[in-house]
Amino acid sequence: MALNDPVAPGVARCPGPGAREIILADGWPVPDALVAESYAFLGDGDIGYDRYISPAFFAREMERLWARTWQWACREEHVAEPGDWITYDIGPWSLLIVRGDDHVIRAFPNACLHRGTQLKRSESSGASPELRCPFHGWSWTLEGGLKNVPCRWDFPHVSDEKFALPQVRLETWGGFVFINLDRDAAPLADQLGPLAEHFTGRWDLRNRRISLHLQKELPTNWKAAQEAFLEAYHVYETHAQGLATAGDANAAYDIFSDHVTRFVHTIGTPSPHYTEPQTEQQILDKMRVDGAVVPEGRTARSVAAEKLREQIGADAGVDLSDYSDSEMLDSIEYHLFPNMCLFPGVSLPMIYRFRPIEMDPSRTMFDLLFLKLVSEGTPLDYPPEPIPIAADQSYADAPGMSPGLGAVYDQDTDNLAMQYRGFQASAKRGQTLGNYQEARTRRFHQTIDQYLARD
Repeated sequence: MALNDPVAPGVARCPGPGAREIILADGWPVPDALVAESYAFLGDGDIGYDRYISPAFFAREMERLWARTWQWACREEHVAEPGDWITYDIGPWSLLIVRGDDHVIRAFPNACLHRGTQLKRSESSGASPELRCPFHGWSWTLEGGLKNVPCRWDFPHVSDEKFALPQVRLETWGGFVFINLDRDAAPLADQLGPLAEHFTGRWDLRNRRISLHLQKELPTNWKAAQEAFLEAYHVYETHAQGLATAGDANAAYDIFSDHVTRFVHTIGTPSPHYTEPQTEQQILDKMRVDGAVVPEGRTARSVAAEKLREQIGADAGVDLSDYSDSEMLDSIEYHLFPNMCLFPGVSLPMIYRFRPIEMDPSRTMFDLLFLKLVSEGTPLDYPPEPIPIAADQSYADAPGMSPGLGAVYDQDTDNLAMQYRGFQASAKRGQTLGNYQEARTRRFHQTIDQYLARD
């Protein structure tokens, strides 16, 4: 059967070398996970727009998905010491994550058991010796035990046992703190699946620390927001300025499980759409590697990776001599259902999170974090506070953000308001996905349907 045979959906690939061929041609040993392949054709039916705009569909997601799935609430460094706390809001729920005096991290519903007031304000963090309600002063220990009831004589019906703060399921992995509102949920390991196998050794995210955290509200549904980052198909139009140095159409896409997918998008090689002849030196110059020269027999990709090993390794105090060109340069993006994207690479060390805001299907909070490498055994330190980015503000305006990368994120999210309006205006009531390049989006929706079908 021919590779591009139209009767074999999902088999066709962009002509020319694919991402794995490019990575192996670099000549570096790479982790097995980086070149692992796992793709299957998942169908070609349209994805209905009502899934994004319907309040009824959104309410079902809250009830059957968000209330039953593991989601990361914070990093362990957010609660580095006893008494440290941080809040996490998702839809109608507000949670409070606290490190106790016994050094154990716990999660509680962020509500006083007296009259329901939040114990801590949403989107806040801090440190305190107890958990105290700002309304009437009821307080609990950091472990959730009832500590004080003002005028206790008036509450003979309140017992310490029954009024301990209820706990929410919590587990940690890779330096992240995950919560699950379902007390009967399967362990986090079941959801992580192959992700935990891949993110070991030098990909272990426990050896990273937050260097920058940006937050921006996006005017779209939480699903559409992250789908904009699940494929490189949009590079052709949205990021056309990068076609000279970005292998978009020959990216590799993998479906590892119901909850874990990935793409690998090479940097330092031209797009198959870019047809103008260029030398390796011209490619390197467009990658903005200042003052670097491509020696005869070398590639722009190898020189750029070498420069980054020297620069980032010196800045972080980490030996990067074993890291391949791909790990230094490429966009290697995993998606963990329902709302997390993780990058194990060195120069693109991002983490994304997409959260519905309250009960509005058209509002999403986008958390964009950069995790810098640290040497093994580095103690926890408090991360920088999130920097809010206004709706009409560029990511490039944030202190510490690369102007060039900020402009790319502007391009990524500027499409979203127009897309959401299009969902509502379209006579054709669903989006039509590519069989290979947009397979991660299809797997994402199929997993959503699995949750919605559960009793």
